[in-house]
Amino acid sequence: MAIVAVVLVVQLVGAVLTGSLALAADSGHVASDLVGLIVALIALTVARRPATERQTYGFRRAEVFGAALNAGILLAVAVVVAVEATSRLLEPEAGEVQSLPMLLVAVAGLLGNIAGALLLRREAQTSLNMRGAYLEVLGDLLGSLAVIVAAGVILLTGWAPADAVASLVIVAMIVPRALVLLRDVLRVLSQAAPPETSIAEIREHVLAAPGVVGVHDVHVWSITSGASVFSAHVVVRDDVFDGDRASALLAHLDECLDEHFDVAHSTFQLEPQGHERRESVHP
Repeated sequence: MAIVAVVLVVQLVGAVLTGSLALAADSGHVASDLVGLIVALIALTVARRPATERQTYGFRRAEVFGAALNAGILLAVAVVVAVEATSRLLEPEAGEVQSLPMLLVAVAGLLGNIAGALLLRREAQTSLNMRGAYLEVLGDLLGSLAVIVAAGVILLTGWAPADAVASLVIVAMIVPRALVLLRDVLRVLSQAAPPETSIAEIREHVLAAPGVVGVHDVHVWSITSGASVFSAHVVVRDDVFDGDRASALLAHLDECLDEHFDVAHSTFQLEPQGHERRESVHP
C-alpha cells in the first residue's frame, strides 16, 4: 500500500505538470489499486473472524465482495479514460504534453510497480482478492511501459496524439482483467462448481468406495477462492450400517475428496437402498 501510494502521488503530480492523459490514466488505475489493496486488507481481516450462528460458514466471502468492488473500480476508470482519450484524438490541439518529465515520471512509476508486483505475487496464488490486487499492480506495470513508449515517441517525433493512444492501450489492458475478475466473482456468488473440479470424476470416486451403490444430489461450490464445499446423498448396501462400517466409509470418502479434489469441507448423507424414492432426487 505504501509503494502504491507513493507511485500514485508521483504520477498525479506528473500528470498535472506535463499535461499527459496517459499518466492521468495510469494514475486512475493506480488509485484503483490503492483502494483495492485497502479493500483487500479489510476483507482479509474480516474473513478471519470465526463463524457465528448467523454466518455459519464464517466471513470468508468478504474476500469475494472485495474482489467485486475492485472489478467495478477498474471498469469505471476504463470508461472515464476512454472518453477523455477519444476526445483528445478528435481534438489533438487540446493535448499538449511535456514529454521528458512524462518519461521520467513513467520510469519512476515502473520501478514502483515492479516492487509492488513482486510483493504480491506469492499471495495471489491462493486468494481471489489478492489475485485481483496483484493483477491491478501488474496492469499498472504494463501501463507504465505504455506511457514510457508514448513519451519516447513524443520526444523523438513530436507526435502528441501518442499520449492519447497510450491511454487507450492502458484501457485495453484494464478491461479484460476486470472482466476476468468479475467472472470469477460471479462464479463464486452463483455457487457454480469450481472450474478445476470435475463432478463426473468425484462421482466416480464416490461410487468406487466399498459398499456404495449409488450417489445423487451432488453439489460442489466455493465459499471463496481455495475453499470448496461438497455435499452428496450416498446410497449404500444395508450391511454398511452394521457395526462401525458407516463411520469407516465416511472417513474414506472425506479423505478421498480432500486428497484428490482439495475439498475444504464435505458432507455425506448415507442412505439405504430405496430411500431415494421418498425424496426428490437430483443428479
